[in-house]
Amino acid sequence: MAVAKPGAGGAVFRLRPATRLDSAKERTMGSLIHVVDDDASFRQATERLLRAHGYDTAGYETADEFLSKARSGIQVGCILLDVQLPGLSGPDLQTVLSEFGTPFPIVYLTGQGDIPTTVRAIKAGAEDFLTKPATAETLLNAIKRAIARHESQRSQLQWQQDAQERLETLTPREREVLEFIVRGKMNKEAAFALGITERTIKAHRQRVISKLGAHSIADLVSFAERAGVLKQP
Repeated sequence: MAVAKPGAGGAVFRLRPATRLDSAKERTMGSLIHVVDDDASFRQATERLLRAHGYDTAGYETADEFLSKARSGIQVGCILLDVQLPGLSGPDLQTVLSEFGTPFPIVYLTGQGDIPTTVRAIKAGAEDFLTKPATAETLLNAIKRAIARHESQRSQLQWQQDAQERLETLTPREREVLEFIVRGKMNKEAAFALGITERTIKAHRQRVISKLGAHSIADLVSFAERAGVLKQP
């Protein structure tokens, strides 16, 4: 997937999906951790810890190095990010990624944290803001939460996209019938309002159920509510 933003100097981020991973380590899309820290010894020690707990890692000395790799092709994964870095700072990197809509969950791990920076980072979507030295348990739990939240958000977004694609297969008349159904209207009421027969309403209803992959009227109502079909009473 490539993500580009008009007027941003042609910057493009190319994201590669994760490879299929070893179930024994319970790996998922978030198994890769991008460690961005200019302290080489700390970065390497952190990577060793993460690998010992089943994660793959990629290390970067600067945020600019990470962005360079992201533009040439990079696997989505959680970013373990320092605040103070040569060149682009950690919060600045977070802003750039947010502006381009790139799906990287972020956990800060820094020795230069303060309340304003912490608040800014969390409000911008970071999962956690840890101060060095953090215990292994604290760090690993923060990473797990970040990955879990990211997976949940990604799953919801995928569902919404799939739902929209299904809704777009409906004809204008089928969409009208859908709205009558999920508002609890009887076939007779829908037929009268639309100026067609009940038999035609029933035929449209069956096609709507089939196209939307529902198994019952209850399924249809649940789908419509989740998809935001009925935003107004």
